Amino acid sequence: MQYWLVKTEPGTWSWDDQVKAGSTHWDGVRNHQAANNMRAMKKGDRCFFYHSVSEKQVVGIVKVSRTFYPDPADDSGKFGMVDVTAVRPMKTPVTLAQIKAEPGLSEMVLVKNSRLSVQPVTAEEWTQVCAMGGVPKG
Repeated sequence: MQYWLVKTEPGTWSWDDQVKAGSTHWDGVRNHQAANNMRAMKKGDRCFFYHSVSEKQVVGIVKVSRTFYPDPADDSGKFGMVDVTAVRPMKTPVTLAQIKAEPGLSEMVLVKNSRLSVQPVTAEEWTQVCAMGGVPKG
């Protein structure tokens, strides 16, 4: 299993929206590096659900329920989407400031390239952020 972080603006698509939807597509990604990360996702992979902009915090966990497929809203045909399903909320949201304060997370993509909307997370980073959020790592 691989781990990821997907970012969303809570005013556009929030954790509450994801929970209500259950499973939905993750679309609108128009950055090539982020799209390549989505292409690498496998069914069952876990993702941190991250509220960007004003909140800047990991608020939940989703799993990939359908691998990469074309995004019908992309006229260029270069970009696609995956489906994700809500797994669980973080018991305690983990803020970007908390992540930056942890020496063991200093190499996390979120710290190094915070603008990337879909990014990989190592198994060690996953375990540490889950512990910080008070949830099991699965």
